[in-house]
Amino acid sequence: MRIAVSASEPTLDAEVDPRFGRCAYFIIIDTDSMKFEAVKNSGAFARGGAGTTTAQMVVDKNTEVVVTGNCGPNAFQVLSAAGVRVITGVYGKVRDTVQAYKDGQLQPAAQPSVPGHFGMWSGR
Repeated sequence: MRIAVSASEPTLDAEVDPRFGRCAYFIIIDTDSMKFEAVKNSGAFARGGAGTTTAQMVVDKNTEVVVTGNCGPNAFQVLSAAGVRVITGVYGKVRDTVQAYKDGQLQPAAQPSVPGHFGMWSGR
């Protein structure tokens, strides 16, 4: 299974970035082999539409699950429409997060965790 984790740095030892649309990187991991690809989030500094742009990029990477701190309504809608499950409220190291997912400790969210434009004013 391929999952995408929002991350502050391009490694498995990075912290989970609490923002989906404006995270620095995504670590896209094959949970069976633990092989991963670090993808710089080109939407992080967009003036608007970061969530939807980022969500489409994640969908295009053929991920089945997104793990992040928070996800707004526009991104959540794009991901859900593509069949990507969204897990929010996650923090800690990417590697530990993947293990928690594999152990069944993380459950998909039923709705966005923050209002629209939440990540725009986080000082980034």
